[in-house]
Amino acid sequence: MAARIPDDDCGVAHALAVLGDAWSVLVLRDVARGRGRFERLLAESGISRKVLAQRLVALVEAQVLERVRYQERPDRFEYRLTERGRATLPVLAALQEWGDTWLLGDGTTTATAPADSAESHRVAGLVGTRVPPLSDDPITDAAYTVVYCYPGSSLPAIDAVTGGPGCTLESCTFRDRLGEFAELGAAVVGVSTQRPEEQARFAEENRIQFPLVSDADLGLATALRLPTFRHAGATRLKRLTLVVDADRVVRATLFPIRDVTGSVEDALALVRAVGSRPAGG
Repeated sequence: MAARIPDDDCGVAHALAVLGDAWSVLVLRDVARGRGRFERLLAESGISRKVLAQRLVALVEAQVLERVRYQERPDRFEYRLTERGRATLPVLAALQEWGDTWLLGDGTTTATAPADSAESHRVAGLVGTRVPPLSDDPITDAAYTVVYCYPGSSLPAIDAVTGGPGCTLESCTFRDRLGEFAELGAAVVGVSTQRPEEQARFAEENRIQFPLVSDADLGLATALRLPTFRHAGATRLKRLTLVVDADRVVRATLFPIRDVTGSVEDALALVRAVGSRPAGG
């Protein structure tokens, strides 16, 4: 028999009945990052084997996770987000953003971060990380994909945020130097949390000839724990750049970015550098 929730009409109370345990939230965080196998979850979270097994059973019963066979003889399973589970991604992103802003930061709304901040260390630590498959996937089949994340184009209010101005200039600079990236075997993809129709309109108006991918569901943000900020009622990605290889492994990062046009030159230099050394080097 299910435990009675003190306030049966309160969504917060019902959500906490499923996610109100710190271990459950951390397990959900790591599954969202593509670490869905039991031993990987065990290593990532630091949770005990018994507690991890209990939380996984509870999250499957709550239809937040599903157990999927990935190998036969012997059978091996991994955990993946269900549709209900994917709907928790904005919750995970909001928790991280609040922690970054109010616990690890000084409460300032900004589209950038100090070079010695926890966010900067976290982005730098993405090197060697594999980007999991995503429903709106920014990773291409090219030898390298340069993924630049930006707060949003044609949003005047963003210009008032430190580090916010320059989204149009950044995209147009990538557009103008697209041939240089192609010569290095690199594709360019822009990512923001704007809706696809907003991105399509911007691309048409500015002759953007590479994909602009919407992370409105925060799938990429939560998979890589990317820094975000909240502004005008929406979650926005902070400005950063990733170089990802054909195996979906992050090979280099740029964050924080102070100079939007200079960052395009820096991205070209990163592609040249990673192309001259073996993966893992």
